[in-house]
Amino acid sequence: MAGLAGCAGTSQKSTAYTSEIDPYETEWVATADDPIGMLVVHKFKRERQKAHSGVSSDNAMVSEALNQLGIRYRFGGNSPDTGFDCSGLVTYTAERSLGLKLPRVAAEMARQGVAVDKNELKAGDLVFFNTLGRRYSHVGIYLGDDRFVHSPSAGGVVRVENMTMAYWAKRYNGARRLDNNLMASARAAN
Repeated sequence: MAGLAGCAGTSQKSTAYTSEIDPYETEWVATADDPIGMLVVHKFKRERQKAHSGVSSDNAMVSEALNQLGIRYRFGGNSPDTGFDCSGLVTYTAERSLGLKLPRVAAEMARQGVAVDKNELKAGDLVFFNTLGRRYSHVGIYLGDDRFVHSPSAGGVVRVENMTMAYWAKRYNGARRLDNNLMASARAAN
């Protein structure tokens, strides 16, 4: 379980394609430069993600986060090209799906939106964990059914986990909902 240390770690070379994608597709995607071909690959990737995560959602935040499954962890990473750390995944996802610029650090994200009780969680809520000996040191996006998507730690990839696993259950710190007021202020700023 030590591998689930949280958002900090050493830099890693990042690749958006992992063993979850078959080798033929990996080679084709890695060298593809035509937009239509990329759309086809992304369609199949979304279908595979639904099968691997067991989640299908109309929630924009959840859908965008699931599009990042398999992207390698990278400390300080904030895009599919460089890899993601936990807060990088969440900021990227919020901006792409909602046009919302969140703080870059998990502890600062924990001050956004409104607090949500664990039994009131909805898809798209941010869930926080103490993985480094301090509150709100790790963040993920709640999917429903006690599952969340996150970028775990060095050597890992963006993946779906169950919050009821002992590791996550004892480190859970709380959740925040990105409420309508926060969204309205983001739209007004743009």
